[in-house]
Amino acid sequence: MAVTASRRRRGAIDMRLVVGLVLVAASVAGVVALVGALDRRTTVYAAASALSPGDRIDRGDLVERSVALDGADALYLREGELPADGLVVVRAVRDGELLPRAAVGDAAGVRSTALVLELAAPASSSVRSGATVDVWASPAHADGRGFGAPVVLVADAVVVRVVEDDGLVAARGGGAVEVLVPRGRVARVLQAQANGDALAVVPAGLPLGG
Repeated sequence: MAVTASRRRRGAIDMRLVVGLVLVAASVAGVVALVGALDRRTTVYAAASALSPGDRIDRGDLVERSVALDGADALYLREGELPADGLVVVRAVRDGELLPRAAVGDAAGVRSTALVLELAAPASSSVRSGATVDVWASPAHADGRGFGAPVVLVADAVVVRVVEDDGLVAARGGGAVEVLVPRGRVARVLQAQANGDALAVVPAGLPLGG
């Protein structure tokens, strides 16, 4: 009888241990599931260094960031979505900034091309890489005496860079800028340059004399 009672006690202790282990395992699993449900981070790309309009980028120009975007995941380029042939930057992206989809375009289908414009007058100090500008032209008179009233050649062009002055550019007037121009406007801009029209860039939304 004593041996039977001892075995019963060991069996009862073993069952309590098993039940305790099951409860601990269930608690751990519940915590893991809760943390997983609350952690809604997404892996997206960020710029490894500052990117300028017209830059062609590939995986080496980007870093991965795991962030919680609170439903805004579709606005940014996510891990694995970078095309094999890379992308073209269409607006400036700061160093370390998450890469918005709106800031890049397909390298094969980008709708703009970069042109260097020689300016008749110095550009505003606000004209810098990434700025949006309107390109104005004052048509040269056929007799070579002066210029006509200015007109907008391109609205909302994006500045790629301000070209550093050298002897030639400085001698010809207001320096030069490189801008992204919609392909449909390229011929018009090139014609204005060939005609010797006076070109100017003005921050978008400001009047010509502002």
